[in-house]
Amino acid sequence: MLHSLAVSLPPSLPPRLPARCQPCGSHVALSSPTTPSSSSSPSSPSLPPHRQQEHRQEPAAAAAAASRGASLAWRGQQNAHGYPGQPDTKEAVSAKDVSRKEPISGVIALKASMKYFDADFFNDSKLREMEDGAKEFNIPAFRDNRKLVALENGGLQNPSALLFKSSWSDESKISEKKSFQYPHTSSVHRPSKDEDIAFMSIIELGELIRTKQVTSHELTGVFLRRLKRYGPIIESVITITDDLAYKQAKEADDLLEQGKYLGPLHGIPYGLKDIIAVPEYKTTWGSRTFENQILDVEASVYKRLKSTGAVLVAKLVTGSLAYDDIWFGGRTRNPWNIEEFSTGSSAGPAASTSAGSETAGSITYPAARCGVTALRPTFGTVARTGVMSISESLDAGDPSSREVAIEDPFHVDITQLTVGYLDSAEMEVVNVLSAEGVKLVPFKLNYTVESVQSILNITMDVDMLAHFDNWQREQHDDDYEAQDQWPVELRRARLIPAVDYIQAQRARGKLIREVRESFTVDAFIGNVTDWELVCLGNLVGMPVAVVPAGLKSIQNPPKGGTRRRTTVTTGIYAPPDHDHIALALAMAYQSVTDHHKQRPPIDDLGPGDDIQQ
Repeated sequence: MLHSLAVSLPPSLPPRLPARCQPCGSHVALSSPTTPSSSSSPSSPSLPPHRQQEHRQEPAAAAAAASRGASLAWRGQQNAHGYPGQPDTKEAVSAKDVSRKEPISGVIALKASMKYFDADFFNDSKLREMEDGAKEFNIPAFRDNRKLVALENGGLQNPSALLFKSSWSDESKISEKKSFQYPHTSSVHRPSKDEDIAFMSIIELGELIRTKQVTSHELTGVFLRRLKRYGPIIESVITITDDLAYKQAKEADDLLEQGKYLGPLHGIPYGLKDIIAVPEYKTTWGSRTFENQILDVEASVYKRLKSTGAVLVAKLVTGSLAYDDIWFGGRTRNPWNIEEFSTGSSAGPAASTSAGSETAGSITYPAARCGVTALRPTFGTVARTGVMSISESLDAGDPSSREVAIEDPFHVDITQLTVGYLDSAEMEVVNVLSAEGVKLVPFKLNYTVESVQSILNITMDVDMLAHFDNWQREQHDDDYEAQDQWPVELRRARLIPAVDYIQAQRARGKLIREVRESFTVDAFIGNVTDWELVCLGNLVGMPVAVVPAGLKSIQNPPKGGTRRRTTVTTGIYAPPDHDHIALALAMAYQSVTDHHKQRPPIDDLGPGDDIQQ
């Protein structure tokens, strides 16, 4: 099976912030009630139309405002002393002068709204000064910037210059392609049943293709038939790419006939989360707003997979705008228990076992729920050009075309590793790895930052709003599939001041330093769906391998019994740039267990289970 590479939380999980504040009816009124809509946006920092109208109607007030505005006019030109950016006034306005200004009605709405910014300490005169400055400088600049970078939704263009570096090393990681020394597979024979072929590992399928026991065309047919059969049941598929799949399969078979074998992905079918752009096919982002969107972009992930000879068979479900498992066509279900949902925005890839992405739990939650092996890589390892962006510093990928090769996990001597385990670790995993020669020790991450979850929320929500600013302004949030998700969070994000966004990043830096100092083991084992750990892992940029560790009975099973199950999983966490350590430990565990080989009972729920499929 293909392993998932996978912000989103199911409604049953804890809220992201202790409370959701709602904007006041006046919005954040930085202008007077006469301010026109953004359709009349000025193109330069000159007086906007409503200010020009004020000048025409109230000359005396305009003159007074111009006098007051002198103290605000930081225009960037040189003054008499030759210093750029100094006030172009000869006399500074004192605080005493400011305090004498009379409050006017336009200040009332601003004053009321400032409490939502935790900044309700300004007097009326200062608020009037702030309103004037916002009208004359801030708002024109905001509009200019939106025109430059925010008219297209999705964050595919113009990434932020505030780049996050997850590496704990002072040395730059060299972007180079490395080949893994894959284990030799001998005596692999083609099963007689397609069902058995579908559950073989990639290494095994690759050997079947290399030895010409099966063609890529045949293998592609096997998986396309399964997608068409089970996709509607678990609601995991958005677009099946039949024509492209058979075209790429033929190319793979032709290369092999010419004696050219590209590696273990040669001719292997796979699916992509539908936030990843593929030319000539819809990239819907799971949203009814973008249901018919076709992007003339070839995502880096798709380009790299195509270069290995892999075959794209489907665009798989993402929760709407990469949030949870609800999309414009329904809600994706868990193959192990089709009465429950798969959770997380990589819902389709996890339910179908393919390639997804993560910003905050979108790999870990659905992989754990659906019982599949997955890797959330070190931040920046996988390029995400052509992928819908939530947050440049959280999305498990790099906004540029840069990719960093990870070390070979097949050549790690696990007996030389010291691995910690948290109180939340699955002890069966601990015991198995200990028996395999790994040194296991009790472990706890120590850090003093108590706002881990809110740091992630502030970062993610503000970044997401920047990428979908125009979407919100055009009120497409009213059409969103789950009104208690992005619509609420992105409205709240409007009330986060720039200064507090930066303070959150400073707190994040402190967290990273403390985690780095506390990370005294080679890796640690812990609960992979603990929300605090999910937030921490993404803020720090550390990799985690999601590992199936067993099955247990579902809650409230039918009286006649059922084969439906609840999956048991754990996470193996490693420091940034040490993905190979997490993978090596996961492979060591799976080499002596078979939890990852179990098959969901989607065709046979048991004679006593009358649930309708």
